[in-house]
Amino acid sequence: MINNAHATVFIVDDNESMRNSLCYLIESMGYKVVSFSSAHAFLEENLGVVTFEGPVCLLLDVRMPGMSGLELQEELKKCSVDIPVIFITSHGDVPSAVRALKNGAFDFIEKPFSDQILLDRIREALLEYARSQTQRERQGKTMERLQSLTARQRQVLDLVVAGKQNKEISYQLDISMKTVEMHRHHIMEKLDAHSVAEITRLMFEAGEHPPHKEG
Repeated sequence: MINNAHATVFIVDDNESMRNSLCYLIESMGYKVVSFSSAHAFLEENLGVVTFEGPVCLLLDVRMPGMSGLELQEELKKCSVDIPVIFITSHGDVPSAVRALKNGAFDFIEKPFSDQILLDRIREALLEYARSQTQRERQGKTMERLQSLTARQRQVLDLVVAGKQNKEISYQLDISMKTVEMHRHHIMEKLDAHSVAEITRLMFEAGEHPPHKEG
């Protein structure tokens, strides 16, 4: 669940009447709405934003003067601006829909549309962003923990995850068994983990590929 008051819906449409109509509909649900009359206006304000405050989504017209909605979507993707995009258009031809969806659009809705269908899609897009944001935050914290390990602790970690026993690690790194045990203890503390399986999960969560387990 999300708090509607903390969510923002961006609208980019060159048709003033459509923008006003969408603003009225979406604000009636308690969402914050920010509208733009062109793709360039949206880019000027949001280019470079990696993470927005609270859940967000973007309602985007396909065909507009200057930069089209499809071109804006591609520019956002190129600049790593992560936001769910819902295309709204009266020109919903198949090639445009395919191009938009291949580039990661959340949905593609043709006019005329049901208000309830649009509101449902907006809610789903906001929930998707909230889930992704939670995952990104968790991944960031896990990466920080892994980066806090010393070079030696990282060596021990990789060998542990690869299935090496303390005796093998001791021999391979030319350190005592007691030192290996000390490093393992500190690794568990820093990663706030209680098992090798949990460490492996954390590494995947951080986007790393743990060393292949032998045997």
